[in-house]
Amino acid sequence: MVAELQVPSPKTIEHEQLMTANDLLEISARDENRYELIKGRLIVMSPAGFEHGSTVSKLNAQVQVFVEENDLGVATAAETGFYLERNPDTVRAPDVGFVSKKKLPDGPLPRSYFEGCPDLAVEVVSPNDRVSDVQDKVQVWLSHGAKLVWVVEPKTQTVTIYRADGSAQVLQSTDTLEGEEVLPGFQYPLEKLFRYP
Repeated sequence: MVAELQVPSPKTIEHEQLMTANDLLEISARDENRYELIKGRLIVMSPAGFEHGSTVSKLNAQVQVFVEENDLGVATAAETGFYLERNPDTVRAPDVGFVSKKKLPDGPLPRSYFEGCPDLAVEVVSPNDRVSDVQDKVQVWLSHGAKLVWVVEPKTQTVTIYRADGSAQVLQSTDTLEGEEVLPGFQYPLEKLFRYP
């Protein structure tokens, strides 16, 4: 049984005492904030801005529909945690994720964090995101087994594709985003993603 934990204020993001994925689950169950766990250290995730939320929602909807229609696996939303490392624990959450059917456990989906990495991780850059933090997260996903990482930059209306083989490609708003071998047949014109009322 986990002892009652005190949720830190945003000013005390890093604790002296390392936390576990179970601690994170307990905090998340009774706190409205979003958190990630990086090598046992609790990180407070600020609420996303409106543009960020709209972009994530549009892309997640496209991936979700495609995955369901083609019975490929499970698409996930921004608050979904992936358990990447133990002792100390790391739990990260992409803005959009996809886990292929072959990686899913038998039976019902886990109620806690998914053990392992998504096949596709999507990060939508917020105005206050540091480039180094975004690049660190890309490397975390790739080093833990993601086959594809999309970094969406609403400000420049670009999407950078990072692949497991180390290659990268920048798409402009006039290009079409494709799922490659991870989501075969998926296509989404980026002009739709970056079109706002």
